[in-house]
Amino acid sequence: MNVQPDLKYTKTHEWIKNEGKVGVVGISDYAQKEISDIAYVELPEVGRQIKAEESVCVIESVKAAFDIYAPASGKIIDVNNELETDPALVNNDPYGGGWLFKVELSSLDELNALMDVSAYEQHIKEAAH
Repeated sequence: MNVQPDLKYTKTHEWIKNEGKVGVVGISDYAQKEISDIAYVELPEVGRQIKAEESVCVIESVKAAFDIYAPASGKIIDVNNELETDPALVNNDPYGGGWLFKVELSSLDELNALMDVSAYEQHIKEAAH
């Protein structure tokens, strides 16, 4: 399992990379493996105000649809339009080309409530039991 040390994670397997006042959001390698063959990504609308833990977009696989939750509050400022034509990027490169959206963060303090890499690895181990 691939977990990136420079990211923060949610209990629902989203990750966020802090780039100043902007957070880049995606789903973890663990999550994309659980979802499996991603067929469609419904991206959020640019300009939308979001709150932490709010459902922001949907990923559909051949099995089911999965809500993706905001790891932090703010305004959507960019979405990964490449996923409209190549949703498998989320499977193939969940921490790179498979990012979902960027959010202008309302408060950096919300990131402190998220899990670091060791806490997230422990969370995955507990979920597997």
